[in-house]
Amino acid sequence: MSTGGFIEHVLTLGNRAVKDYIEECKRIGFDIVEISSGFITVPHDDLVRLTEQVQKAGLKAKPEVSIQFGAGGASTSEALEAEGTTDPEWAIGLARKHLDAGAHMIMIESEGITESVHSWRTDVIAKFIRGLGLEKTMFEAAEPAVFRWYIKNYGPEVNLFVDHSQIVLLECLRSGIWGTQDLWGRVRTYKANS
Repeated sequence: MSTGGFIEHVLTLGNRAVKDYIEECKRIGFDIVEISSGFITVPHDDLVRLTEQVQKAGLKAKPEVSIQFGAGGASTSEALEAEGTTDPEWAIGLARKHLDAGAHMIMIESEGITESVHSWRTDVIAKFIRGLGLEKTMFEAAEPAVFRWYIKNYGPEVNLFVDHSQIVLLECLRSGIWGTQDLWGRVRTYKANS
Protein backbone atom coordinates (compact mmCIF):
# COMPACT_ATOMS: atom_id res chain seq x y z
CA MET A 1 0.00 0.00 0.00
CA SER A 2 1.46 3.34 -1.08
CA THR A 3 1.20 6.71 0.65
CA GLY A 4 0.68 8.97 -2.34
CA GLY A 5 2.36 12.36 -2.54
CA PHE A 6 1.56 13.71 0.96
CA ILE A 7 5.27 13.90 1.74
CA GLU A 8 5.40 17.20 -0.15
CA HIS A 9 3.37 18.77 2.65
CA VAL A 10 5.43 17.03 5.33
CA LEU A 11 8.68 18.35 3.82
CA THR A 12 7.48 21.89 4.49
CA LEU A 13 7.27 21.08 8.22
CA GLY A 14 10.95 20.21 8.71
CA ASN A 15 13.25 17.25 9.25
CA ARG A 16 11.64 15.98 12.46
CA ALA A 17 8.22 15.90 10.79
CA VAL A 18 9.67 13.86 7.91
CA LYS A 19 11.18 11.33 10.33
CA ASP A 20 7.89 11.11 12.26
CA TYR A 21 5.94 10.72 9.02
CA ILE A 22 8.08 7.81 7.84
CA GLU A 23 7.74 6.11 11.24
CA GLU A 24 3.96 6.65 11.22
CA CYS A 25 3.66 5.27 7.67
CA LYS A 26 5.41 2.11 8.82
CA ARG A 27 3.35 1.88 12.02
CA ILE A 28 -0.02 2.02 10.24
CA GLY A 29 0.96 -0.49 7.59
CA PHE A 30 2.16 1.33 4.50
CA ASP A 31 4.95 -0.51 2.74
CA ILE A 32 5.65 2.08 -0.01
CA VAL A 33 6.36 5.77 0.49
CA GLU A 34 6.02 7.99 -2.56
CA ILE A 35 8.66 10.70 -2.75
CA SER A 36 7.44 13.56 -4.87
CA SER A 37 8.15 17.24 -5.29
CA GLY A 38 5.84 18.44 -8.04
CA PHE A 39 4.63 21.50 -6.12
CA ILE A 40 7.68 22.41 -4.04
CA THR A 41 11.29 22.87 -5.05
CA VAL A 42 13.65 20.52 -3.23
CA PRO A 43 17.30 19.95 -4.12
CA HIS A 44 17.56 16.64 -5.91
CA ASP A 45 20.31 15.34 -3.65
CA ASP A 46 17.91 15.93 -0.72
CA LEU A 47 15.24 13.84 -2.46
CA VAL A 48 17.77 11.05 -3.01
CA ARG A 49 18.68 11.21 0.70
CA LEU A 50 14.97 10.89 1.44
CA THR A 51 14.87 7.73 -0.69
CA GLU A 52 17.75 6.37 1.38
CA GLN A 53 15.98 7.29 4.63
CA VAL A 54 12.76 5.52 3.58
CA GLN A 55 14.71 2.41 2.57
CA LYS A 56 16.65 2.41 5.89
CA ALA A 57 13.31 2.53 7.74
CA GLY A 58 12.39 -0.80 6.12
CA LEU A 59 9.91 0.70 3.67
CA LYS A 60 10.07 0.84 -0.12
CA ALA A 61 10.76 4.23 -1.67
CA LYS A 62 8.84 5.12 -4.83
CA PRO A 63 10.24 8.45 -6.07
CA GLU A 64 8.23 10.35 -8.62
CA VAL A 65 10.08 12.10 -11.43
CA SER A 66 8.58 14.49 -13.87
CA ILE A 67 9.29 16.72 -16.80
CA GLN A 68 6.59 19.15 -15.58
CA PHE A 69 6.81 21.30 -12.43
CA GLY A 70 3.62 22.49 -10.73
CA ALA A 71 1.40 19.88 -12.31
CA GLY A 72 -1.69 18.32 -10.84
CA GLY A 73 -5.00 19.36 -9.44
CA ALA A 74 -6.73 21.78 -11.76
CA SER A 75 -3.71 22.72 -13.87
CA THR A 76 -4.69 23.54 -17.42
CA SER A 77 -2.61 22.50 -20.39
CA GLU A 78 -2.13 26.20 -21.20
CA ALA A 79 -0.75 26.98 -17.73
CA LEU A 80 1.60 24.00 -17.86
CA GLU A 81 2.78 24.87 -21.36
CA ALA A 82 3.63 28.36 -20.12
CA GLU A 83 5.65 26.77 -17.30
CA GLY A 84 7.69 24.68 -19.76
CA THR A 85 9.10 21.22 -19.26
CA THR A 86 12.37 19.75 -18.03
CA ASP A 87 14.76 17.84 -20.25
CA PRO A 88 13.75 14.15 -20.09
CA GLU A 89 17.42 13.11 -19.93
CA TRP A 90 17.86 15.17 -16.79
CA ALA A 91 14.79 13.47 -15.23
CA ILE A 92 16.21 10.06 -16.22
CA GLY A 93 19.49 10.97 -14.50
CA LEU A 94 17.59 11.83 -11.30
CA ALA A 95 15.68 8.54 -11.52
CA ARG A 96 18.96 6.63 -11.83
CA LYS A 97 20.25 8.34 -8.67
CA HIS A 98 17.12 7.20 -6.83
CA LEU A 99 17.56 3.65 -8.12
CA ASP A 100 21.22 3.68 -7.04
CA ALA A 101 19.99 4.78 -3.58
CA GLY A 102 17.76 1.69 -3.40
CA ALA A 103 14.41 2.95 -4.72
CA HIS A 104 11.86 0.20 -5.22
CA MET A 105 10.21 1.74 -8.28
CA ILE A 106 10.31 5.04 -10.18
CA MET A 107 6.96 6.74 -10.82
CA ILE A 108 6.79 8.82 -13.99
CA GLU A 109 4.35 11.72 -13.57
CA SER A 110 1.90 12.00 -16.48
CA GLU A 111 1.59 15.79 -16.65
CA GLY A 112 3.58 17.14 -19.53
CA ILE A 113 3.55 13.70 -21.15
CA THR A 114 -0.01 12.34 -21.51
CA GLU A 115 -1.99 14.57 -19.13
CA SER A 116 -2.75 18.28 -19.48
CA VAL A 117 -1.12 18.38 -22.92
CA HIS A 118 -2.52 19.06 -26.37
CA SER A 119 -0.75 15.99 -27.77
CA TRP A 120 0.93 13.08 -26.02
CA ARG A 121 4.73 13.10 -25.72
CA THR A 122 5.28 9.46 -26.65
CA ASP A 123 8.90 10.37 -27.46
CA VAL A 124 9.43 11.16 -23.77
CA ILE A 125 7.92 7.82 -22.74
CA ALA A 126 10.30 6.03 -25.10
CA LYS A 127 13.26 7.94 -23.61
CA PHE A 128 12.30 6.88 -20.08
CA ILE A 129 11.99 3.26 -21.16
CA ARG A 130 15.30 3.31 -23.05
CA GLY A 131 17.01 5.01 -20.11
CA LEU A 132 15.51 3.04 -17.22
CA GLY A 133 13.90 -0.10 -18.64
CA LEU A 134 10.41 -1.31 -17.84
CA GLU A 135 11.01 -3.36 -14.70
CA LYS A 136 11.58 -0.50 -12.23
CA THR A 137 9.51 2.14 -14.04
CA MET A 138 5.84 2.89 -13.38
CA PHE A 139 3.86 5.31 -15.53
CA GLU A 140 0.96 7.33 -14.24
CA ALA A 141 -1.98 6.75 -16.60
CA ALA A 142 -4.90 9.02 -15.81
CA GLU A 143 -7.43 7.76 -18.33
CA PRO A 144 -8.31 4.51 -20.14
CA ALA A 145 -7.07 5.72 -23.53
CA VAL A 146 -3.64 6.27 -21.98
CA PHE A 147 -3.29 2.90 -20.31
CA ARG A 148 -4.69 1.21 -23.42
CA TRP A 149 -1.87 2.89 -25.40
CA TYR A 150 0.77 1.71 -22.91
CA ILE A 151 -0.47 -1.90 -23.07
CA LYS A 152 -0.63 -1.84 -26.86
CA ASN A 153 2.88 -0.41 -27.22
CA TYR A 154 4.75 -1.89 -24.23
CA GLY A 155 2.80 -5.04 -23.40
CA PRO A 156 0.37 -6.13 -20.71
CA GLU A 157 3.00 -6.22 -17.96
CA VAL A 158 3.93 -2.53 -18.19
CA ASN A 159 3.75 -0.96 -14.71
CA LEU A 160 0.88 1.54 -14.63
CA PHE A 161 -0.50 3.69 -11.85
CA VAL A 162 -4.23 4.27 -12.32
CA ASP A 163 -7.09 5.51 -10.17
CA HIS A 164 -8.48 2.73 -7.99
CA SER A 165 -11.83 3.00 -9.80
CA GLN A 166 -10.12 1.96 -13.05
CA ILE A 167 -8.36 -1.18 -11.84
CA VAL A 168 -10.96 -3.63 -13.21
CA LEU A 169 -10.84 -2.00 -16.65
CA LEU A 170 -7.02 -2.00 -16.61
CA GLU A 171 -6.82 -5.68 -15.70
CA CYS A 172 -9.39 -6.62 -18.33
CA LEU A 173 -7.40 -4.71 -20.95
CA ARG A 174 -4.19 -6.43 -19.79
CA SER A 175 -5.96 -9.77 -20.32
CA GLY A 176 -7.41 -8.82 -23.70
CA ILE A 177 -10.94 -9.70 -22.52
CA TRP A 178 -12.37 -6.20 -22.71
CA GLY A 179 -11.87 -3.05 -24.68
CA THR A 180 -11.92 -1.76 -28.20
CA GLN A 181 -10.88 -3.73 -31.27
CA ASP A 182 -7.24 -2.72 -30.90
CA LEU A 183 -6.85 -4.87 -27.73
CA TRP A 184 -9.90 -7.11 -27.37
CA GLY A 185 -8.69 -10.67 -27.90
CA ARG A 186 -5.23 -9.45 -29.01
CA VAL A 187 -3.20 -9.36 -25.80
CA ARG A 188 -0.89 -12.31 -25.24
CA THR A 189 2.13 -13.25 -23.16
CA TYR A 190 4.50 -16.18 -23.55
CA LYS A 191 6.24 -17.66 -20.55
CA ALA A 192 8.70 -20.40 -21.46
CA ASN A 193 8.24 -22.16 -18.11
CA SER A 194 4.44 -22.21 -18.20
